[in-house]
Amino acid sequence: MPDRYAVIGHPIAHSKSPLIHGLFAQATQQDMTYEAIDGGADDGGFMRALAAFRAAGGLGLNVTLPFKLQALAAADQASDDARLAGAANALRFEGERIEARNFDGIGLVRDIEVNLGLPLKGQRVLLLGAGGATRGALAPIARAGAARIVIANRTAGKAAALAQEMAPHLPGTVVEGGGFGDLAPGDAFDIVINATAASLAGEAPAVPASAFAAGALAYDMVYGKGLTPFLKLAQAAGAARVADGVGMLVEQAAEAFAWWRGVRPDTRAVLQRLTVPLA
Repeated sequence: MPDRYAVIGHPIAHSKSPLIHGLFAQATQQDMTYEAIDGGADDGGFMRALAAFRAAGGLGLNVTLPFKLQALAAADQASDDARLAGAANALRFEGERIEARNFDGIGLVRDIEVNLGLPLKGQRVLLLGAGGATRGALAPIARAGAARIVIANRTAGKAAALAQEMAPHLPGTVVEGGGFGDLAPGDAFDIVINATAASLAGEAPAVPASAFAAGALAYDMVYGKGLTPFLKLAQAAGAARVADGVGMLVEQAAEAFAWWRGVRPDTRAVLQRLTVPLA
């Protein structure tokens, strides 16, 4: 009988994870199935679905919104990245134990460095938003050698508090936080990452055009929306390159797959299949 894996979220019908992991399994000749599970909107829905999946022999889960915090809380053991992020996006079941990881930031870094060919070492990085997506990205970006990370958020105090909380865990990287209006006119960044949900609402965060350095990369974590308002703003501000989050999605999936199966799939074919031209 094939080994069972799944992604859980709510809603979940839109998820590309079953397609991605199915392609990975085919390419690496793994005997496994991968399904999508809707955890529902009711309190306790995630834990009931988790228990049912494990009882049916499930070996691992990807976890997406809104269950990443609950996934970490359910774990017996968690990686440093998951603890720092305060959330988990992958679970593995070893006997009675639940192990948790967070591969979102690792997937982001791999997409930028490998797929887009831009090393993070020495770079000035601006992260827009102070929520879970930013929390998950901070440690991997710092670990890759970014010289400076600035968190900018609509609520300045939330960004400042997050920077103060995380800075002691990110030695060697200057970490600061504040409001969009606190970004000085002469303060430009090599990489500007939109980790807000603004693109899902067809809006752009209030980042000033001066934040984009000459030759900057603008990266929107939202994927499949074409040229989002944020990416249009970045192009108008002179950003040399724009990218959406499809590579982050595929690379974090590959990390989870490798954790579960012991083999890391080549992501290039899957990226080619899922990438939508930004126009």
